[in-house]
Amino acid sequence: MYQKAFPADPDLHPVRQPWVYRYRYATGDGRDSVEYRISAWGRCFQSTDGRLRELRLPVNRLRARSAAECAIAALVAAEGDRDPRLERIRVVQFALYDGRTDLVFDGTRHQALAAYRADGAPAVRALLDSREYRPGTACVSCAIAPVCPALPKAAGLLGITERGRPRRSWSSTTGRGHQGCPARGYLRSLRLPVDEAVERGAAVERGRAVHTFIAERHARRPRTPCVPEIPVDWVPEGHRLPDQEQVLGAELLRHHAEVCPIRTAGPRAEFRTEPRMTFDDTAADLVVLAEPDLLYQDADSWVWREIKTSGSDRPRRDVLATYPQLALAVQIIGSGTLPGSRAKGRVELELLRPAGVDLRTLDPFATSTRSAAKAVLREQVSGWHSQMLFEAVPGPECAGCEVARWCSARQSGGPEVSQ
Repeated sequence: MYQKAFPADPDLHPVRQPWVYRYRYATGDGRDSVEYRISAWGRCFQSTDGRLRELRLPVNRLRARSAAECAIAALVAAEGDRDPRLERIRVVQFALYDGRTDLVFDGTRHQALAAYRADGAPAVRALLDSREYRPGTACVSCAIAPVCPALPKAAGLLGITERGRPRRSWSSTTGRGHQGCPARGYLRSLRLPVDEAVERGAAVERGRAVHTFIAERHARRPRTPCVPEIPVDWVPEGHRLPDQEQVLGAELLRHHAEVCPIRTAGPRAEFRTEPRMTFDDTAADLVVLAEPDLLYQDADSWVWREIKTSGSDRPRRDVLATYPQLALAVQIIGSGTLPGSRAKGRVELELLRPAGVDLRTLDPFATSTRSAAKAVLREQVSGWHSQMLFEAVPGPECAGCEVARWCSARQSGGPEVSQ
């Protein structure tokens, strides 16, 4: 894809070292200083005469860049490892999946500096002045993670006590991908571009659109319960649905209004829509990631709700096995990892189907529920945690694998294996 995006240009040559912009700031009485560095992850090229620099930024798919991003990238190209011959700057992003390109910045060195002063510098100052913690996948390699006040410690959360493997992150999505095919989960963890025809099929996209619509409704102020009157053009921006999926999605949203938690929660109850939660399982040396569809309060206890959509009315009996994220929710609430009272803490599954809504409640303090949740987590985590090779399991499922494009063992059509 890179070769498709950039045919050979005899006048452009890759530089030996990526460009880095350096700024030294004097502190105190001026005898001490701090050096700040800004770099850009991409490929750096320079013309033979040194008058042109081109920075190529790889992305999975083209996306809109903010003015601050454009300005900072231009600054790195213009001022990183300064060259007095430099006159013109060009920054291009290219898509790894389909080879398309998009011009991010094209101008003189002076225009790059002006753009940075207007749009880039304020963003950098805000970043340096911020005292905000943002736990997430970066906690895996963060040096201060052991003492970070925003990273809750949850020893034994996943039920394993083996610290001999490299520190990694784990989520229910990780476990689900690994169970089907270890290579599938591994290729996803590398953040390779996925096949959107598979990843965003009609049914999956309908579920995402329903989730987005509900999340936007729950985030409104003042907070009001969802209503069964759904507008014809209900599909949120960024989602595309066939007509039949739009009709089904509207029906599912009407069913949600029957059990919308805002109807029963107190007026002062806290609601967190799709919060990103991170825990440090120190017993397994794993960073655990979770993202409930909704986390809200009942008195001073937390309620974790997962919302699932289905085009079928077939009942789901073993919901913990069907939706493993519920097992993680049971462990998190049942272990008292979240602040607040445990008296009324619970896990809810809201299953929206064409015929109606099925709201199920799991008691995370019931012995049988805790045991079942631990068994599901153990099955999900243990094999992945001990895995060394992440070998592919080719078969008919390859046809529906979103990362099959990058797998040399994939099965195409019949029993023949490609490459």
